[in-house]
Amino acid sequence: MKFSKSWLDEWVNTGLGAEALAEQITMAGLEVDGIEPVAGDFSQVIVGEVVECGQHPDADKLRVTKINVGGDELLDIVCGAPNCRQGLKVAVAVVGAVLPGDFKIKKAKLRGQPSHGMLCSYGELGIELDSSGIIELPADAPIGTPVREYLALNDVIIDVDLTPNRADCLSMAGLAREVGVLNRQDVNWPDIPAVTAGIDDQVSIRLSAPAACPRYLGRVVKNIDVKATTPLWMQEKLRRSGIRSIDPVVDITNFVLLEWGQPMHAFDLATLNGGINVRMAEQDEKLILLDGNEISLNADTLVIADESRAVAMAGIFGGEATGVTEHTRDVLLECAFFSPLAITGRARNYGLHTDSSHRFERGVDYRLQHKVMERATALLLDICGGEAGPVVEALAESELPRANTVTLRHAKLNRLIGIDIDAAQVTDMLTRLGLDVTTTADGWQVTVPSYRFDIAIEEDLVEEVARIYGYNNIPDVAPVAGLTMSRHQEARLPLNRLKDALVDLGYQEAITYSFVDPAQQQRLFPGVDTMVLPNPIAADMSEMRVSLWPGLIQAAVYNQNRQQSRLRLFEQGLTFVPDDAAENGVRQTPVLAGLLLGPVVDEHWDMTDKGVDFFDIKGDVESLLALSANELSFSFARTDLGALHPGQSAALLQQGRQVGLLGAVHPSLLRKQGLKSQAYVFEIELAALTERRVPEAADVSRFPANRRDLALVVDQSVAAGDILDLARKVGGDQLVGLNLFDVYQGQGIADDKKSLALGLVLQDTHRTLEEKEIADTVARIVSALSDEFSASLRD
Repeated sequence: MKFSKSWLDEWVNTGLGAEALAEQITMAGLEVDGIEPVAGDFSQVIVGEVVECGQHPDADKLRVTKINVGGDELLDIVCGAPNCRQGLKVAVAVVGAVLPGDFKIKKAKLRGQPSHGMLCSYGELGIELDSSGIIELPADAPIGTPVREYLALNDVIIDVDLTPNRADCLSMAGLAREVGVLNRQDVNWPDIPAVTAGIDDQVSIRLSAPAACPRYLGRVVKNIDVKATTPLWMQEKLRRSGIRSIDPVVDITNFVLLEWGQPMHAFDLATLNGGINVRMAEQDEKLILLDGNEISLNADTLVIADESRAVAMAGIFGGEATGVTEHTRDVLLECAFFSPLAITGRARNYGLHTDSSHRFERGVDYRLQHKVMERATALLLDICGGEAGPVVEALAESELPRANTVTLRHAKLNRLIGIDIDAAQVTDMLTRLGLDVTTTADGWQVTVPSYRFDIAIEEDLVEEVARIYGYNNIPDVAPVAGLTMSRHQEARLPLNRLKDALVDLGYQEAITYSFVDPAQQQRLFPGVDTMVLPNPIAADMSEMRVSLWPGLIQAAVYNQNRQQSRLRLFEQGLTFVPDDAAENGVRQTPVLAGLLLGPVVDEHWDMTDKGVDFFDIKGDVESLLALSANELSFSFARTDLGALHPGQSAALLQQGRQVGLLGAVHPSLLRKQGLKSQAYVFEIELAALTERRVPEAADVSRFPANRRDLALVVDQSVAAGDILDLARKVGGDQLVGLNLFDVYQGQGIADDKKSLALGLVLQDTHRTLEEKEIADTVARIVSALSDEFSASLRD
């Protein structure tokens, strides 16, 4: 929000310079983005009057003028502005004046005519204001007065960047209250008497959506002059707050918006059909806005309607059909309180953002409407004339917000801030902030005012005291702590170790949103229950992820579209699955997921250009499992997950329980997901990876190891893993090594069979194994495999 320092000084004059004031409010949590002068650096520019204005004899677009600047003689000045005319009060840069950019005014001749000065536009004085000609000053501007003094241009504009919770400071009243508290000064609150109704005209008001709009005020003002000129003081206040003057009615509503933070709107009374109805829009109901754009309204949008149509988006934008024009004579002023949740996100859904929606989304004082209505009415009657009717109010008292009551304990205040602040000083701070304070034995009980939506708990009050007291005033004391050894479980595998392992394998860590595209997620996991966000930041980010795969696939597509054909990505994060048995109705599971696609290695003259396959990702997963020193507790099994290729996928089991999945993305989903080549993914519950077996010291055997190789013929359907598991079980402690080193199919092997070559290493830690013992162990293994899988030794 932008405001001029001189306007703030009218409310509370601290005597501080602009830099000191900016530093003070920044340290109080209202960060100042910038300070800029309201006009450029110029001198010797004074108020003058055009006494004569005639056509230049040799130039169609120039005029020859005589200007009265209060001296004995009139100044001859040649001017090219189209709005120059006799009797106009203007800003005159006399000879010797210096304008912004070090432009010096000298005597000159323009097309043969003398020119002893210059009639200035706003831009030539460094004032950011659209204008088509020279400055037109009010008729009562005193001739000869310096323009800088007359327009009070020795002022600065301060731009404050407010956080969303401080909507109370989106007005001069709120800023003045804040500055008054910081400097322990009283605020000069303006006296706003009620305007006596001069006519009986009124409009009926009905609240059809009281939860969204519990209070709506309307007032008829008739016989106004819309062509009246907005006073210069109001134009300047608006300009210095970044708002352009339009017409007196709009300027007044904008002025009270800046003054009190309460948006208002004026309807052309002649264009309204009957009374006002505040209701929800009908789906796809049409409305042409003041900017000329037609929109189709959603059913969740609150509108102001008359008896036949919607005439405005409540709290956001007015409608063109009922807008005030130069032909308007009678208006209906509206001033309402809209629930923040009824406005939040609605403007953004239509690609809009207005000063009104900005304030209503954050919360407007729900007790302010009567005061602002009286203020706007008085200004309108004073500037445009006319007669005002009575204020009509529609109120749903039960739907208005309830004032919070918060307890602040002195002991907790001191503990959190770190110092002891005098109780009387705390009471003064809270009282000046507008809080209703009651002193208790332990501290204070505070009733929060209607304009502070952000104060709800004790810590909020602690923050208020700390920032008003001044963070710079809190002593900087270094913390003192004893140095103790941290305790950790050796059986706990650090997450960073898993990440380092993946990085060593060529992966890069990705961080994706927890919000995903519902269509993409449903393609991967059809029929799975998901959590839908009530107020998503975008339509394609409206569901919580049930897996990390959608985010990783989207990241892969992003990289492929930028000519990255070889990708290795991993991510650690939470998945969110609805579960009534879980806390808050959602089961959050930490998982580690990865994706790879493209060639196995980068292009190289000495390496084969081979794409990754299922065994590449399976090998990477096995590398992670090996870190647990307990990889034998894991096994792989077939899976029928629709998102994965049925012949190139597996479920990861830990002691029979599924803890992960891996495999190729189903070919039918590649194009739908935007992928340009086959991708492989894995996802494992983090808890299954971070529990590792603690190493146990053991003697190294001093006795020789013996290797025996077996070539077994088994059915194609028999899994090699099952063969190894049984051999390991039967071999007992003497089987210290077991390896599958060959799988053969072809000549000499039946079509429905395969040959598995196993390497067995047998060893004892206490003695040398005899040949008979070795032969017996091998025979037991062969016998068990024959009984279980009908395995036979290959000839």
